[in-house]
Amino acid sequence: MIRRLGKLQSVRWAGLFAIIPVLDTVVAIIEERIQTTAFNAESALTKDTVPVNVDAIIFWHVHDAERAALAITNYREAIDRVAQTSLREMIGSSALTTLLSDRKQADAQLKDEIARKTAPWGISVSSVEIRDVAIPVALQDAMSRQAQAEREKQARVILGSAEAAIAGTFVAAADTYNGHPMALQLRAMNIIYETTKERGATILMPSSMVDSLNPSTSTLALALAGADALKANGALTAAEPAGTVPAVAA
Repeated sequence: MIRRLGKLQSVRWAGLFAIIPVLDTVVAIIEERIQTTAFNAESALTKDTVPVNVDAIIFWHVHDAERAALAITNYREAIDRVAQTSLREMIGSSALTTLLSDRKQADAQLKDEIARKTAPWGISVSSVEIRDVAIPVALQDAMSRQAQAEREKQARVILGSAEAAIAGTFVAAADTYNGHPMALQLRAMNIIYETTKERGATILMPSSMVDSLNPSTSTLALALAGADALKANGALTAAEPAGTVPAVAA
């Protein structure tokens, strides 16, 4: 950017060019590549009056060198100030939950606001990214307890639903066993079998339970007939005394 006697003479691009000493002055050397500027807002209050510290970064470039040099005194400093004020305005109009959960929306809002303010200076904003949102430690503890309480509530609801489903299944099973007493006996015998598979397991059965598991008269007669046949063949050497209940050992 060259001025001659205080007036804009020309805008020179990269390369060799000549100037007239004393008359011509190089006003500014402007970089048109994409540049970055970091900015932050400390102790800014959100819409729900929560103090937060926000760090962000802006990517920008000069698309009109003449306006960047003449429309404003120091465009770099102006970008930093505009970015900070826009960030505080965005924080003040957003709730904490929105600021924490929807970073993309906040980035887009900041980009549009900063680009609108810097466009008259010949500066374009490529993107704005929020790097960190810091909240007070006491508030972090409160939010952690709230999240834990919500998870416990959800767990209790799920557990209640599971208990209701299990209760319904038990009711259906009870109806089945009520209509089929032999199925209940088979189920009880299966439970005893599953228990005795473990080593060192000992089962103590009350007499009432033994009576409930006793087979019918016809089944008992068939079992005695089979035992007599085995005894005749020599396969059974001794008989159990009548009326005794065989012990179940591990």
